[in-house]
Amino acid sequence: MKKIIALVAVLCMLMGCVAAMAETLTVSAWDPNFNIPALEAAAADYKANVDPDFELEINVVSASSDVENDMTTAGSSGDYSTLSDIVLFQDHFIQRYVADYPDAWQSLEGADINWDDFGAEKLSYSTIDGVHYGVPVDNGTAVAAYRVDILEECGYTLADVTGITWERFIEIGEEVYAKTGKALLSMDGSGNDLPYMMLQAEGKSQFKDCEPYITENEDLVKIISLLVEMQQKNVLILANDWTGYTDATIMGDQVAGVINGNWIIPTIEQVAENSGKWGITSLPTLTGAEGYAANGGSSLYITAHCENPDLAKAFLAYTFGGSTETYDNALRNGGVITCCISAGESDVYQEGVDFFDGQAIYTDIVKMGGNVPIVEQNDYHYTCRQYIGAAIQEALMGSDVETALKNAEDQLRFAMGL
Repeated sequence: MKKIIALVAVLCMLMGCVAAMAETLTVSAWDPNFNIPALEAAAADYKANVDPDFELEINVVSASSDVENDMTTAGSSGDYSTLSDIVLFQDHFIQRYVADYPDAWQSLEGADINWDDFGAEKLSYSTIDGVHYGVPVDNGTAVAAYRVDILEECGYTLADVTGITWERFIEIGEEVYAKTGKALLSMDGSGNDLPYMMLQAEGKSQFKDCEPYITENEDLVKIISLLVEMQQKNVLILANDWTGYTDATIMGDQVAGVINGNWIIPTIEQVAENSGKWGITSLPTLTGAEGYAANGGSSLYITAHCENPDLAKAFLAYTFGGSTETYDNALRNGGVITCCISAGESDVYQEGVDFFDGQAIYTDIVKMGGNVPIVEQNDYHYTCRQYIGAAIQEALMGSDVETALKNAEDQLRFAMGL
């Protein structure tokens, strides 16, 4: 009898372990100050309001490349047991990895998500052949942030740099530099995100029909010419690298403006004495219409390793699919801005931000995100960016822009095997 009781006890214990495992998901992500707090907010939300037995085990990796390397290793071997149930993946890389390792992913078909509540441009990355694979997390919408106090010193307001041409931007920038010694803008010369954002604001891409679209792209030629002109007229600081861009030009207080994905805001906020002196708006364009673009951002994907995809779908749908509680706490604790339009209407998002002179920047960013145009993406996005950056350097050293861009296009075509 004692043996039977002991056996029953063991079985009950095992059943309890299995039940606990059934309510647990694992996820891999990076950045303890940004993405991880967002995941913690989602886990707490789901546990409190949906399933008290739910647990989310977070595997914190050092960089996004770690997730990509893990996926490459697993996909190459066909052994997905080393992966987490869910992974955070950069938007610009996902389509290549789905194409290379189609069996590594599980679609979100059947998930209770209102996809119309997300900006079309954001979804264009994670929707492949009409199938939704990822749930957007962090909003990469670009902002044009300006020191309103410096603009006012030069006789301008935030409205004066909203809905303007790049030519007018340069005119204002020359005045700002002449009066204050500050450039109106800076750019990481080794990364060169700015040309991509400027081009997307025109509704154009550096690719067309899966091939480079550079020398015949009149808007891109104009944009590179404008960037060269800006640097020559002290309107733009071309930093040597990312550290020079963030630490020297932005935190070093050398600029009166910043254009990048909204994730650059915490960098701007590092200079405490500039609190209340900043404002954000849309980007200038070639035509003078308000420009909208995005840079960066990521989404959550269910891997082939996940043995409980229904739980994964339910968790992602309830939290990042539209929960105000998840997104409010992700914003409060990590600065992650929702891609979900309705979540951006919460009271938390409507609050003014002291650093930005009381402007409700977060709801403004969500609204701008809904206007970002969809442009053609390509697996060679970062390779293209590298060659465009080299073309800018060539032009600054005396080469004409057309020749420099022809070199970039030739190199890109070679890299793509075209």
